[in-house]
Amino acid sequence: MAEGKGLRVGGEAGFIAAMAIWGTIGLFVRWIDAPSALIACARGFIGAGFLLAFLFAIGKGISPAAFHGKGLVLALSGALIGLNWVFLFEAYRYTTVAIATVCYYLAPIFVMLASPFAFRERLTLGKTACAAVAFAGMALVSGVLENGLPTLADSRGILCAVAAAVLYASVVLVNKRIEDVPAWDKTLVQLTSAALVTLPYVLLTVDFGGLELGASGLLFLLAVGVLHTGIAYALYFGSIPRMSAQRIAVLSYIDPVVAILLSAFVLAEPLGLAGAAGAALILGAAFLSGRL
Repeated sequence: MAEGKGLRVGGEAGFIAAMAIWGTIGLFVRWIDAPSALIACARGFIGAGFLLAFLFAIGKGISPAAFHGKGLVLALSGALIGLNWVFLFEAYRYTTVAIATVCYYLAPIFVMLASPFAFRERLTLGKTACAAVAFAGMALVSGVLENGLPTLADSRGILCAVAAAVLYASVVLVNKRIEDVPAWDKTLVQLTSAALVTLPYVLLTVDFGGLELGASGLLFLLAVGVLHTGIAYALYFGSIPRMSAQRIAVLSYIDPVVAILLSAFVLAEPLGLAGAAGAALILGAAFLSGRL
């Protein structure tokens, strides 16, 4: 019993660490002077390389047979992940990290709204109310009710964050159709697909001759690939089997809380009373929608 309890504490510690790491990604992206597509592409390649090395280091091989008949769906989910990263990183550039993160957490609401069409799941009154509350929170976060229409930059950032949320919700819906593929293998294929999908766009649009990352920019880019992708995913998947679904749902909200705190206290980005109330509504509705 003592050993089992220790494993559970270790599992939760790893999961909390992964959520806290993901909560800092907006900060790191802000410090990288490079196009969002390049950051997303590099994240995919570096993260996939790190995970592959990690799996071999712990003696876990890849199971190609598990991909039989699921290659196209896995590639599609990976492509959606890559596009999701691009839009999220763009959101960080045009609006505050807090607003981008909160808008991104509309993803569970979008999954819930799509489930009757994708899986013929019943949309209850309680879940519909959660969606309404989340969109009310969205109005508060945008600043429309407090300051009128947001600036062009803020509007673009909010739209990019919402687009990222839609793409992430699409990833969740597609992943529900991928069964019997080990989580590690699936993630490795998805990260590689995300990198490969964004690579042509990067090669066509990025002026590598005029790119000046500098030592610090390169270090932060490596951190996004190794820390926020390779290490965070390793902690996440290493912790999941040792935790209950309820604990996972609750602790997942460490990510946005860390992002909002860093936005306020490190980047000194204002959220305002209405924005804070909107954030509470969105995160609360997203949390409740998963429990109804």
